[in-house]
Amino acid sequence: MLKKYDKFIKEFQKKIDKYFEENSEYIYCHEGCSACCEIGEYPFSWIEMGYLMEAFVELPENIKQQIKINIQNLKLQRQNFKGERFEYKCPFLINNSCCVYEHRGITCRTHGLAYLRKDETVNVPYCANNGLNYSSVFKDGVFSIEPIKENLNIDAVLKDFDGEMGEIRPLIDWV
Repeated sequence: MLKKYDKFIKEFQKKIDKYFEENSEYIYCHEGCSACCEIGEYPFSWIEMGYLMEAFVELPENIKQQIKINIQNLKLQRQNFKGERFEYKCPFLINNSCCVYEHRGITCRTHGLAYLRKDETVNVPYCANNGLNYSSVFKDGVFSIEPIKENLNIDAVLKDFDGEMGEIRPLIDWV
């Protein structure tokens, strides 16, 4: 099943790369910028977690230990959390770099793009509010260009995967 998903995600990545290229004048993502990984819920499906764990087991032992410490700390923070939506720094982010980048999830791959959701609203990356992606065309809650005309939410993307994707839940719930 993971080989099938690997093929699917490589084809999907080609589409995402094209979207990033087509929107390059509005995209400020670069290596070392980890704003999108600093706070979120990071929804992952069962198949994505299996794929991510393939990369995790191949990491150097010291990196694996750091990730395990990050996860333990997050679980302790969540125990004391009183709000509705627990958002956190991704435990796989080490020194502002994703240590499982080639095996990252769909949400990670699509973050930074502005696209049309199922309900016809525009998903604008939150970094637009911080002077980053699409900030030049997103003012006062108004998006002034045409967004990507494809729903890139994880559940919509995985509908095209011909296999068992499993449920979708926050990353911290899987680890």
